[in-house]
Amino acid sequence: QVQLVESGGGLVQPGGSLRLSCAASRFTLDYTPIAWFRQAPGKKREGIGCISSSNSNPYYYADSLKGRFTISRDVAKNTLYLQMNSLKPEDTAVYYCATDCVADYNTYFGSWGQGTQVTVSS
Repeated sequence: QVQLVESGGGLVQPGGSLRLSCAASRFTLDYTPIAWFRQAPGKKREGIGCISSSNSNPYYYADSLKGRFTISRDVAKNTLYLQMNSLKPEDTAVYYCATDCVADYNTYFGSWGQGTQVTVSS
């Protein structure tokens, strides 16, 4: 199976920025990372957004993420990005990328990576 690798997480102060990257361990157009979701401690998985292979316009699950989170991708490199600005403590979570955009990642059995930890704290 394709292995997705997330990177770019870390510890940042509130108001800071991070840029997450997601790439497949093996380049393939059949398994392209197009979505981000996250899971905070004690909470369910929460979809962040998706950008389809046929549409470059990202879809965001919550309006609260718009303006702060921006999804983009480099088709040539089969790499997905998540630019996160104005980070808040409530953004603290493990961030995952996936090859599908679904309604609920809590019942998702497709491909996703191991996640990268984002911690927002002063």
